Amino acid sequence: MSDVTRILNELQQGNRSSASELMPLVYAELRRLAGNKMRQEATGQTLQPTALVHEAFLRLVGDAAIEWDGRSHFFAAAAEAMRRILIENARRRKSAKRGGQARRHPISDADAIADADNLDDLLDLDAALTKLAADEPGLAKLVELRFFAGLTIEESAKALGVSVRTVTRNWAFVRAWLGREMKSGEKE
Repeated sequence: MSDVTRILNELQQGNRSSASELMPLVYAELRRLAGNKMRQEATGQTLQPTALVHEAFLRLVGDAAIEWDGRSHFFAAAAEAMRRILIENARRRKSAKRGGQARRHPISDADAIADADNLDDLLDLDAALTKLAADEPGLAKLVELRFFAGLTIEESAKALGVSVRTVTRNWAFVRAWLGREMKSGEKE
């Protein structure tokens, strides 16, 4: 029985102090494994092989419920743990890249697309609404119901014969589209 297998058996029996004996025995192999995993990753990876080794080791040794079936089982589990850590890291980075850290601002019913007292805004809204009606008459009708008639989301859904969820989604879309369209009209 190798030293690694012996120590894994001790860990399995609840001897937590054996973990300190295990690290020096498996570190070089884990470091090599981590280096191989990191070479397969895309450039720009911020996680270092050493950090990957330490995180994987903590996950493996910290879980007392794992029953190790020897050295090869330990290293297979280490490779799996490293893969999961890299995937979690990639998801976290992707989320941040796509605005995952941004604060969300809900759209309220009181939000208006244009100020009815401002004639220029009203004329810009009419021009944008005419353009929208040519491509998406249902969305244009929604704006008319919400902005000009003052209907609520629920009332608009009933008038259009669609679900509240559809109206909520379309209202958020059409507000963004009209806002962008009206701002582009100001630049001209």
